[in-house]
Amino acid sequence: MNKTELILSVSEATGFSRKNVEAGLNAAIDAITQALAKEEKVQIVGFGAFETKTRAERTGRNPQTGAEVKIPAAKVPGFKAGKALKDAVDQ
Repeated sequence: MNKTELILSVSEATGFSRKNVEAGLNAAIDAITQALAKEEKVQIVGFGAFETKTRAERTGRNPQTGAEVKIPAAKVPGFKAGKALKDAVDQ
């Protein structure tokens, strides 16, 4: 399911216009993005939690030359599914 299909599905389920659902979804995504940029955890009970994780510096290889390359440390977004979501997917 892509973003357009998600908007259509929510629109049909709620009776709200696709334009309003899209605005709400975009606002939610923006809020989550801004919170993660500030390294805040976003927890949605029954769904899961988004949080920022730090990936350590590591050594990789250039696949063409085989030369070692240092990959710098980075902050990456992470998601941990909640119990209700895990149970729903497992059925």
